[in-house]
Amino acid sequence: MTINFQSIRKRFDPDAHYAVALQPSQAYTHHFKRKYLDIPYTPFTKRSLSHTLDIYLPDEGNEPFPVILSIHGGAFMGCDKADMQVLPMLDGVHRGYAVVAVNYRLSWEATFPALVQDVKAAVRWVRGNAKWYHLDPARIAAWGGSAGGYLSTMLGVSEGIPELEDLSLGYPDQPCSVQAVVDWFGPTDFLKMDEQLIANDLPPMKGTEHSSVDSPESLLLGSKITDIPERVRAANPETYIRENAAPFLIQHGIADFTVPYQQSIGLAENLKRVCGEERVVLELFEGFEHGDHRLGSPVNVNRVLDFLDQHLKCA
Repeated sequence: MTINFQSIRKRFDPDAHYAVALQPSQAYTHHFKRKYLDIPYTPFTKRSLSHTLDIYLPDEGNEPFPVILSIHGGAFMGCDKADMQVLPMLDGVHRGYAVVAVNYRLSWEATFPALVQDVKAAVRWVRGNAKWYHLDPARIAAWGGSAGGYLSTMLGVSEGIPELEDLSLGYPDQPCSVQAVVDWFGPTDFLKMDEQLIANDLPPMKGTEHSSVDSPESLLLGSKITDIPERVRAANPETYIRENAAPFLIQHGIADFTVPYQQSIGLAENLKRVCGEERVVLELFEGFEHGDHRLGSPVNVNRVLDFLDQHLKCA
């Protein structure tokens, strides 16, 4: 697909922002025999890849495969479904999972809740097209890191919230629920992030505070977050936790200098309070930083896939 970026009107220039100065390179996926790339999941995909997804299937078999929905991070403003972030999820293909990697509108294109509406539309598309791609519509897990962890969490807790839906994006008759969530170091309560980092002796450098007017969170919400507490609350996944939330595996590094690990502690505590202790697993890793490559180690990825097996293959 040819993209004419000159035709896209940007709210701001993401290439000039400190948060996405170094973006991961494209993942090598040529060895996957069965894949479908850059598939539009809304009726409006004409000028960019924001509303497209990639599908990777196991080499053999046509049974309905349980689905890992891979959601990339990138400070809400950068990165791509096909970059290196998808590699841990792609290990699931060798365990009998289909992997669906999704793009969504970034904050230079649209403010919250557009990105949440997009990933919900992607889940509905998966269900609406499951039979054509050998996908199991009843077994879908969301897995992502940082902004992708945030969106995975939103999918796990906010089914049936009208203000987070845009049914015009397609397949309005399909549910947007997921059956499990893997949240890697995703943010939740934006207004607490700076004070938590300071408490961890990891204060943000001047000009990179989460409460600044051009922080990733302020740009996502359209205004400085300290001026819009109600909008911040609307963007917090904890606001929507209900008893029917999906089972969660939450992993976070204690040395994370971008998203403080207390964000995951707070999410886990609220999930356990509402949904029960057995629905939430929280794992904190001493010395792990933001996006730490050790989370993608074979040992930990197998740990994640065991969790998904428990909730998707034994359902």
